Amino acid sequence: MSNASPSRRPAGLLASPTSFLMVLAFVNWFGFASWSALINNFAKEAAGFTGQDIGVLQSVREIPGFLAFTAIILFWIMREQVLAYLSLLTLGIGIALTGFFPSLGGLLLTTTIMSIGFHYYETAQQSLQLQLLPKAEAPRLLGRIAGASAVAQLSAFGGIALIWTIWQPAYETVFLGAGLVTMVLILVAMALFPRFQGTVPQNKGFVLRKRYWLYYALTFMSGARRQIFMAFGGFLLVERFGYDVAATATLFLVTYGINTVAGPMLGSLVGRIGERATIQLENLSLVAVFIGYALASHGVFGARGATVAGALFVVDGVFFTLVLAQRTYFQKIADPADIAPTSAVAFTINHIAAVFLPITFGLIWIRDPAIVFYIGAAVATVSLGLSLLVPRHPEVGRETTLKPRAEGG
Repeated sequence: MSNASPSRRPAGLLASPTSFLMVLAFVNWFGFASWSALINNFAKEAAGFTGQDIGVLQSVREIPGFLAFTAIILFWIMREQVLAYLSLLTLGIGIALTGFFPSLGGLLLTTTIMSIGFHYYETAQQSLQLQLLPKAEAPRLLGRIAGASAVAQLSAFGGIALIWTIWQPAYETVFLGAGLVTMVLILVAMALFPRFQGTVPQNKGFVLRKRYWLYYALTFMSGARRQIFMAFGGFLLVERFGYDVAATATLFLVTYGINTVAGPMLGSLVGRIGERATIQLENLSLVAVFIGYALASHGVFGARGATVAGALFVVDGVFFTLVLAQRTYFQKIADPADIAPTSAVAFTINHIAAVFLPITFGLIWIRDPAIVFYIGAAVATVSLGLSLLVPRHPEVGRETTLKPRAEGG
């Protein structure tokens, strides 16, 4: 499944690819969660952002994700593991600098640095996960990795909620501390873990194959609907319902407290009910969440609106774990040598909508926030329709329910 360097053969957990992937996921999500917990309030209070400004910021944040296909070039000169390490160091630097630049231009710069680290790490780790984890156990092990991510986010949001409640420090202090912790953790991981690599050499060129078309389509729709939530779900809580830093962090704390337990359980669920049913369940939950957000923004729930919106935020955060079914679907239909290049290409596809969607929807937001969420429900509905084309038992030669494997590409 993996090979450790001959000169370094650690025993126990350090020799486990699953432990390695869990630790890196923890570092990544600790850093990103710290940034996420603070950014909406920081942008509004320190930089005076409007809904349009936050849309611009989120669009810029997604540009490195759109350019993730260039990771293929980096794979020519470094292993995925090395790229993952360097990316997490970059993530930490971007977070540490954020609080010192409370302006639109400053936040665009620091967010770009942070985002380069986050997105290139995500590209590398998706490739590593699908290469190092056996197909039969991948859903369960990906659930464990999701659990580690939840623990990281729980730590970040819990720490920020506690610190903010007790001391209310300056934003730059918290951003700096979170960035430094992220960098220290990844340096420790670099020192402890051996070299891991898959058993199948990866194709070095750009890979686009006709028989992967449904995976590409699901990935595109997933990116579109997820970006609506990422850009505007949290901002709705701050702008419409007045959530402060402590309240926002507490909400994230609840979400990832649940995910600490639910992540491994949902991973096991994918293994039991299959990718097709899991993708359908995820999209049905998202349709309900987006419609609920739209109604809350119009005040349909009255005095309970803030509570309902917060609950919907938690539901979305929990069910997002089910997106791992798309990865295991691809793992089952893929040529093993295609995993690294396709992970990079798919990550770009995932971010096509993310580049233009936030800034466009920021303009719609000014007119009526509910329209943004109704469009999100429509996107999730289209994705639900695509999920009906996923076979109950996907494999090479049975990529969709429409017809046998296409000849060639």
